[in-house]
Amino acid sequence: MRTYLKRAGDTPPFDRREVEETVRRMLADIEENRDDAIRRYARDLDKWQNSEFRVSEDRIAQVTRQLPETFKEDYDYALGRVQAFARRQRETMLDLEVEDEQGITLGHKHIPLGRVGCYVPGGKYPLVAGAMMSVGTAAVAGVGHIVGCAPPRGAEGMYGHTLYALHRAGAHAIYNLGGVQALAAMAYGCVGIEAVDLITGPGNPYVAEAKRQLFGVAGIDLLAGPTEILVIADETADPALVATDLLGQAEHGPDSPVWLVTTSRALGEKVLQEIGVQLESLPTAPVAGAAWANNGEVVVVESDDEAIEVADEYAPEHLEVLTARDDYYLANLRNYGSLFVGEESTVAYGDKGVGTNHTLPTGRAARYTGGLWVGKFIKTVTWQRLTPEASRRIAPVMARICEAEGMLAHKATADVRFARYAPRNE
Repeated sequence: MRTYLKRAGDTPPFDRREVEETVRRMLADIEENRDDAIRRYARDLDKWQNSEFRVSEDRIAQVTRQLPETFKEDYDYALGRVQAFARRQRETMLDLEVEDEQGITLGHKHIPLGRVGCYVPGGKYPLVAGAMMSVGTAAVAGVGHIVGCAPPRGAEGMYGHTLYALHRAGAHAIYNLGGVQALAAMAYGCVGIEAVDLITGPGNPYVAEAKRQLFGVAGIDLLAGPTEILVIADETADPALVATDLLGQAEHGPDSPVWLVTTSRALGEKVLQEIGVQLESLPTAPVAGAAWANNGEVVVVESDDEAIEVADEYAPEHLEVLTARDDYYLANLRNYGSLFVGEESTVAYGDKGVGTNHTLPTGRAARYTGGLWVGKFIKTVTWQRLTPEASRRIAPVMARICEAEGMLAHKATADVRFARYAPRNE
């Protein structure tokens, strides 16, 4: 039996119609007018007056020299962790070849994608770490050509830290392009970009909608909405730490859901008090406080199993477990984007480079998908090979199934092989 100490506010659901129509018009315009449309949107929306979008090697070198050594060392460390984990994941993806019946060999192989476009947003927070998660992982996968895009922040182009991040992660070409026009340029192949096979990266509602509408023109990683956190905590958890972790995600935006599920009413009440205290001094309190007021929830449950049930129902993007039975939760939780086990771990570690990928499913999509990983940049394709004897043996079975479906031309392809591979003495 669950009890709510706090429920989310009654904010009206987001009306997508204006966003959908705006993006539809923009994509149709870009598909028809291509480079001219890209330049127009870049000028009007990003204030980019330069006729060139691709970042030069000289500019990359200049920014690299100017950035603090500490940042470069920190970024390289985090990139190394993300790529090391991606390599270990890649090692689990084994090609397969099996003779499952005499004369019939089946297999699959893993082939890296040819061209990938990776978008790094540059809004309220320039998510520099996004480059290591997308470009860095694509590089480990063996993608042939990786394009990086980020919106310009002025006449000099994108945020210098983002430029360095894209370059160091392995982007072969980097472009000063933001928003819908960036995704469209990569998908359609505009302003010098060759059309890519997959586009990745988070962004505002217009970027998310562009990805949705471009799916089919190119593949996408996933559709990401406002970032989420759910914390499961019991009486052994530190209320101040729980509050800190909830507010850590709440600062993303006023629409970010932040949820606490606890087996201890006392803990829940203390967390509510602590959040109020911490908001008094938090630099991003205007945003985090709005997120907590609009979307914060505290749910009290009667058992660990009920906590698991509630968490699986919410299917959060980020799920932290701070309990005396962390291993039990690790073994039994099913629906989450990424799981952070124990108080020593935190979502910020996953976001900034502990090793796992931070591009994760939101909006309950964790019920049916995981997040971005090295396998997303690799396609698994199957193959088959038969001996003449095996082809003749299965031909009648396949022919009869074709006939049952009314697909007589298909049936003929089996029948001709039955006759073709008949023993010579027949």
